Amino acid sequence: MFLSLKSADSNQTQFSIWVEYLCSNIQYQPAKQAIAGFPAMLTFADRVHSDEDPDPISVAAQFPQEIAKLLHFSGKDRDIRQFEHFLDQAEQLGYRHLLLLSGDKLKKHQDGKEQFTERTRYLESVNAVMAAKKRDKFSIGVAFNPFKYTEAESDAQYFKLHKKIQAGADFLITQLGFDLDKIKQTQTRLINDYPHFPLIACVMPLTFRRARYMLKHQVAGIVLPQHILKILEEEHLKDPVQAKKNVYERCALQILICKHLGYAGIHLSACHQPEEQQQLEQAIKKYQAFTLDDCKEHWNILWRAESESVFQPDVKPLANKVKMAQLIKYRTLDWMHRFFFDSPVAMGVGQFIFKPSFWNRSKANQILLSIEYISKHSLVGCESCGQCRLADTLYICPETCPKGLANGPCGGTTIDRCEFGDRECIHSIKARVAKVVGQTEILKTKLIPTVSIDKRNTSSWKNWYEAECKD
Repeated sequence: MFLSLKSADSNQTQFSIWVEYLCSNIQYQPAKQAIAGFPAMLTFADRVHSDEDPDPISVAAQFPQEIAKLLHFSGKDRDIRQFEHFLDQAEQLGYRHLLLLSGDKLKKHQDGKEQFTERTRYLESVNAVMAAKKRDKFSIGVAFNPFKYTEAESDAQYFKLHKKIQAGADFLITQLGFDLDKIKQTQTRLINDYPHFPLIACVMPLTFRRARYMLKHQVAGIVLPQHILKILEEEHLKDPVQAKKNVYERCALQILICKHLGYAGIHLSACHQPEEQQQLEQAIKKYQAFTLDDCKEHWNILWRAESESVFQPDVKPLANKVKMAQLIKYRTLDWMHRFFFDSPVAMGVGQFIFKPSFWNRSKANQILLSIEYISKHSLVGCESCGQCRLADTLYICPETCPKGLANGPCGGTTIDRCEFGDRECIHSIKARVAKVVGQTEILKTKLIPTVSIDKRNTSSWKNWYEAECKD
């Protein structure tokens, strides 16, 4: 069930505004009950400012109980057991609305290197949704980044969105962005596939200072082309008072455009102070009677946008063709997998290794782990996860993703490049290969379970055989 409100005179969902609070600073005054006539509720972001921010549950408890609240959960540097504890707390305290995220890279990764020896793990949003859905207690939101500008990158996002919805998501919140074409495309595609699925857009009163900060710190998944920065800087230097007014008018127009397009509401960032909300409210009221076309026209005037291309990234795309070596690798490994694991051969090999009494079983386990690692590490990047998912990921190992994501990409890629900046996103590669070999459906529908900690550094071959024997 969606978390928004119903109109008093109809059964339709009422357009609402969810005001975001960062848990790193809890000295904010609560948002108003309504902004320009739209119901206003609270949402608490998780681990945005730093990796050690207070948790949303403890921060939400400091606000009036009667106000609706949406709690974020970021999976970065967390595992399924920590998430289950979060769900226990949320359930006990009566919180029912959650936004589940894989999370951006840890701040300690900013230099491109982890400051510790053991690899960081990320609890993937798909797996978090699956775990939360089992409890049948929560309204579950997921994030989606439509601001992708290559075919593979965009496809990969939509493939994973299908998985999130299949896993049990109840509503969707987009990444912050300013490309109206992408905002419209998202609404159109959702209506085609999921006609009644609620869609919320993330918006922000974008000042020059905020834009400059996001560019400097390379905030994951946000597209800020030079045209936007140029306009904001010119306004800021020429007339700061008018620049501030323009900031809130742009935000108001984007909110109204989303409402006209059929969005269920907006997730409002960087607008928690009463004076900020008052300025936004005044701007919304100024344009509230405008049609969709009127709003778009004024939006383009304020941004001095002659076409939508000014909102698109300035970065050139990487090579976007499937390499012959990738196809050969896929077809070879697929044949090998079918031969060894979809035939009696594997069971016969397993019985030879594990059944004979003269064979030292623990030694066999260790030998098998070593053989598996040696044979697969150089070929696909295997890290002995103990739960091989290669057949579900087109033989591109999810362990080669810095976050270890198996079900699909995070939202932090830029023109097919990984958020970590040192490689191409493996999920873009998967999306390309899948189209060529006719396997896109598996990337949309196969929900890959999270790898339990106790399975890591064990042989997936042994684990597979033992699971098959139980069946």
